[in-house]
Amino acid sequence: MLTVLGFAMIATFLVLIMTKKMSPIASLVLIPALFCVAVGQGAKLGDYVIEGVGTLAPTAAMLMFAIVYFGVMIDVGLFDPIVRAILRFCKADPMRIVVGTALLAAIVSLDGDGSTTFMITVSAMYPLYKRLKMSLVVMTCVAATANGVMNTLPWGGPTARAATALKVDAADIFVPMIPALAVGLLAVILLAFVLGRRERKRLGTLTLDEALVTEPETVLVGAGGGDRLTKAPRGTGTGGGTGTGTGTGGAGGADIAEGDDEEQEFKGLDPDRPTLRPKLYWFNAGLTVALLAAMILELMPIPVLFLIGAALALTVNFPRMPDQRARIAAHADNVLNVSGMVFAAAVFTGVLTGTGMVEHMADWLVGAIPDAMGPHMAVVTGLLSLPLTYFMSNDGFYFGVLPVLAEAGAAHGVSHLEIARASIAGQPLHMSSPLVPAVYVLVGMAKVEFGDHTRFTVKWAVLTSLVVLCAGVLFGII
Repeated sequence: MLTVLGFAMIATFLVLIMTKKMSPIASLVLIPALFCVAVGQGAKLGDYVIEGVGTLAPTAAMLMFAIVYFGVMIDVGLFDPIVRAILRFCKADPMRIVVGTALLAAIVSLDGDGSTTFMITVSAMYPLYKRLKMSLVVMTCVAATANGVMNTLPWGGPTARAATALKVDAADIFVPMIPALAVGLLAVILLAFVLGRRERKRLGTLTLDEALVTEPETVLVGAGGGDRLTKAPRGTGTGGGTGTGTGTGGAGGADIAEGDDEEQEFKGLDPDRPTLRPKLYWFNAGLTVALLAAMILELMPIPVLFLIGAALALTVNFPRMPDQRARIAAHADNVLNVSGMVFAAAVFTGVLTGTGMVEHMADWLVGAIPDAMGPHMAVVTGLLSLPLTYFMSNDGFYFGVLPVLAEAGAAHGVSHLEIARASIAGQPLHMSSPLVPAVYVLVGMAKVEFGDHTRFTVKWAVLTSLVVLCAGVLFGII
């Protein structure tokens, strides 16, 4: 009976969030509460929730302060020189432009927000692709796949969800996976090189002067607070930066600078936004490097590191209290959505575990899996993560399916950590899922039909996911 009710609860949850009848947070709370009553354990619901909240509080804290930290770093201009350097590197060579797209998307993905990554990347690179008449679907493919690999960062979402669902430390999932994820990122750069070579062969290598044409065209620029259309002649400045003064949840408008001077500066971000702190650039860079190094070396728990880092970043860059409040408010939407999701998940995972549903479902699943496959449940989980995270949301997979796979693996001696690490292998494909809101920001700003993006990207994203999984197996991580 508990097996049937467990699968029914998961199915109800998935249907409601996939059909958008309920928000993930509401579904994570209300559906398990109803099923807890249905199995006759409603009196224990409070105990399950309190226990879950206590377990998940460190993960929620890590996500909250990581979002604030990287949001502030974008606000103050830490990544601006990197964006401009990549654009200068690209010049008018299609191969360099595609590789630059992958590098830019990967770097900006450090903030953990896909929408911000796509807004900055497309705003910076779109004019170059249009100027050289390059395939825009190549840009969306490379940006989405690079973001998918980087989305596995502990504050990006999937790793935190896996840690939340299986009650393990996010650092224990992510840090050992760094070599495999690095191989995945190299695979994306190699993919960008191959696709760029194709574009170079099709178009040739042009100088900036040869790329300039005079016919006007409508270019979509800006995102977040409201998109606007600007008439700009082809060959205008390659800037079109995205101002991030409004935080990671949305970017301010961006303009494409006019002029046909070959030496015109490439601009990837708004150089005039009031939050810039150029005199503190090296402090912010050093703080970020130190923070990431401390995380990799596990000098302190990740939540503590980001809590201290966010406090230092706010205090040094914005010493006035009104400015600090403004920066916190700018990122409040993302913080509330993510941390709220984690605490809501405490209800779902608490009920699933406390009522015994997950154990009964795992027993059923163990019986359905051939004995020969039991010791390889981590690899099975990695392979299943590709289709399951594509056809369902991360919430559905990590909170609904992963605990069952983990219990099935545990019956064959496979640790929860191995299952959790394998579960993030499908993220390069997940970022092109129709259930990911950020992908619509990407294709909308790039003026690419979603169907065209899907047909072109899926095969490359699947290949990248398999590279990550195989690297994890070869390195003995999975």
